[in-house]
Amino acid sequence: MRVFICIAMATVAVNSAQAQLRLPIAPLPALPVQKLTQTVGQAGAGTLEQLSDARHLLTANLIRTNPRTVAADPHGNPIVRGELLAYSPATPALEEAQANGFRIARQLSAGDLDIHLVVLQPPPSMSIVKALRQLREADPAGTYDFNHIYTGVGVVSAGVSNGAQSPQSGAAGRPDQPVPRVGLIDSGVDGSHPVFRDALIHAWGCGDRVLPSAHGTAVASLLVGQSTRFHGVLDKAELYAADVYCNTPTGGAVDALAAAFAWLAEQRVAVINVSLVGPDNAALAQIVRALTSRGYLLVAAVGNDGPAAPPLYPASYPHVVGVTAVDAHRRVLIEAARGNQVMFAARGADMSAADIGGKYSAIRGTSFAAPIVAALLAQSVTTPALSSSDAAIESLARGAIDLGPPGRDLTYGFGLVGADYPAD
Repeated sequence: MRVFICIAMATVAVNSAQAQLRLPIAPLPALPVQKLTQTVGQAGAGTLEQLSDARHLLTANLIRTNPRTVAADPHGNPIVRGELLAYSPATPALEEAQANGFRIARQLSAGDLDIHLVVLQPPPSMSIVKALRQLREADPAGTYDFNHIYTGVGVVSAGVSNGAQSPQSGAAGRPDQPVPRVGLIDSGVDGSHPVFRDALIHAWGCGDRVLPSAHGTAVASLLVGQSTRFHGVLDKAELYAADVYCNTPTGGAVDALAAAFAWLAEQRVAVINVSLVGPDNAALAQIVRALTSRGYLLVAAVGNDGPAAPPLYPASYPHVVGVTAVDAHRRVLIEAARGNQVMFAARGADMSAADIGGKYSAIRGTSFAAPIVAALLAQSVTTPALSSSDAAIESLARGAIDLGPPGRDLTYGFGLVGADYPAD
């Protein structure tokens, strides 16, 4: 079994794949306070405990196997060792930091988003925690944080299991419509797979090297894949695929995400699917705000850490479309997160997707529900604009199938969308 980032999750899914990312808008009704539904009923308490422990085990293994490049923040979240982030720092504050021994490792500026991200390295004798505290105390109005590493959590099986279905193609790509464009921030995509024959893929990252992975390929195929045996949601579409992992231990760090977002904004790609999760990060929150305030739609899986897990990011930031997953019987997956961040549900199990090497594999997880929602939104949102983005979400919410308590709830959000994907 090949893994994107493999975690043994006991009885949850053996031949499947899992991963994560979310977006609410102002005109939609507020979410009422209510108790979680469908939690322990689908599995024993032991399984839920394993779900909650899975991310801690993943982080511990990542640090243990890469001690020179990866460390942990005070809460145990993975960070790039010896690096801190300063978001659009004032010149005097940056100069003071340098005078105190901080070194600028690299910088990123994105004019379209009006952001400036600086990666700082503290003095060798200073702990990373003390260094962050010093930066914040010296510049209380500034935005400083660790360079957190955001991870996908997924397993792709080595072949299609019996009964696995593929998404049915939709109405996108009709002659009277413009060619849909959609963005993807994930691992590498195997563009040589037959499902991408009619898709135009613009790849970015890794120094222009193509480093295909099972996870990125599967998510991409759900967005734009088409063949005689497989149909993604968008037909004859353009995919802008950013690989932020590049097969490195520090792949998925905030500065890599920032660069990917900047590239997609430069290309004016309005709808972006992101399949990774991690903790709240002050710099990433500002970057997401810069995008969503300009009308970009960020669609993210809410995560597979279980119903009792705390919110994961960037899915839980305001104005990010959070997507949970259901199976073929429209039951929420036991590993799916619950909470205010859930906006929509889509199919994320009992189906297959493209795999590297021209194969197809069974998949499972919230990260495979997110691209269905992203593709549906990309059919109508062609350029970043608050009005069209808000209208697209409202339209999708009105057509959602209510699966939980009446109205929006913490398990299914507004309900199931793209119910015909895949066709049984």
